[in-house]
Amino acid sequence: MTDHDVPLGEPVPDAGLDELRSRVSAFVRDQVFPREAQLDAGGPNATELRKRLREEACGTGLWALPLPADLGGGGVSLRAYASIAEAEGASDHGPAALGSASLLDVTMLSRHGSSRVRAEYLRRLVSGDLRTCYAMTEPDAPGTEPLLTATRAERRAGGGWTITGRKWFVSNAGEADLVTVLARTSGTVGDRDGLSLLLVPTDSPGFRVVRELPILGATGQYEIEFDHVHVDDDHLVGEPGQALVIAGERLQLGRTLRALRWLGQAQRAFDLLCRRAVERQGARGALGDRQLVQQHVFEALLALRGTRSLVYEAMALVAEGRDAHVEVGLAKTAAARTLQDVADRAVQVFGAAGLGPDTPLPALFRTGRAARILDGPDEQHVSSVARRVLRGLQRGPAVTPV
Repeated sequence: MTDHDVPLGEPVPDAGLDELRSRVSAFVRDQVFPREAQLDAGGPNATELRKRLREEACGTGLWALPLPADLGGGGVSLRAYASIAEAEGASDHGPAALGSASLLDVTMLSRHGSSRVRAEYLRRLVSGDLRTCYAMTEPDAPGTEPLLTATRAERRAGGGWTITGRKWFVSNAGEADLVTVLARTSGTVGDRDGLSLLLVPTDSPGFRVVRELPILGATGQYEIEFDHVHVDDDHLVGEPGQALVIAGERLQLGRTLRALRWLGQAQRAFDLLCRRAVERQGARGALGDRQLVQQHVFEALLALRGTRSLVYEAMALVAEGRDAHVEVGLAKTAAARTLQDVADRAVQVFGAAGLGPDTPLPALFRTGRAARILDGPDEQHVSSVARRVLRGLQRGPAVTPV
């Protein structure tokens, strides 16, 4: 651990963890689920609602559970946080409502931020007074090929950097106070060396939100522009040219957190499916008495159980700081597929009601479909995992079975 690292807490005893997860699950069910439509709509009303949810979470001792205790968080270790992340993730808005949405940024800036950045931003990130976003993908370059990044950060004669370029599919950029941007600080497009991360306040002259990019009709993604935006030297994250190393750390944890949250949403869809099968009565009895509906229940449960094992295995390795590329690739792909599959089965059992606004199933299905592209499409993870497994076999028999 370097002097820039902030510990993420100590493990919680199993009994305490079970109770904490139950409280988080109840908060999401009772406080977040009923307000999802308002939060989805965005705007000032959603901002005010998030503030009220933050106050409620703080009042019940559930705010920022996985964030460092010495910064105002709950100090729960990453490994212990896994089951809580699944409970929070039952709603897309759960992590923000409970203060864990900033975990990736707090972790990154704790390890790689300058002393000024850590002093100025970390506590405010943990408290929820600041919101962040992460800008990596560009309109004219595949998101899976960061070496093609064209956004540039040039050294200024008087010190600092000038950033020029455009990014898109940036989550929450419309309300963010800070954006971490991937930019080329040396070399040319296609070079492996020369990529850096810079932290940019969104009130900087030259920063602009170009447009919102609805994902299958849902809000929250944006295209942004940097038109000769100036940032100070101490807003460089890590060292120049270190972006791919830092991004790699961030991606392993980020993909695992997403997988846990998608797992929580898949469980929510499964619960809806089962209740519908039991409660919906037809001329020949309950839907659940029909073999085809029973098959939907079985296949959904099978997918959930298998995916949960993969995701928790990945989280255990990430929490220990071990190489988890294979496990994270499997977990991310499985969780995305499972969410889409289980939500689809639930829609089928609900029939026309599953397509309308009276259940969360359309949103859950939409998230599942988008999940197969976000944080790397299925195809990228399939190829990456397979290559690593085959390289391991080529080096000798000591390869972890997949």
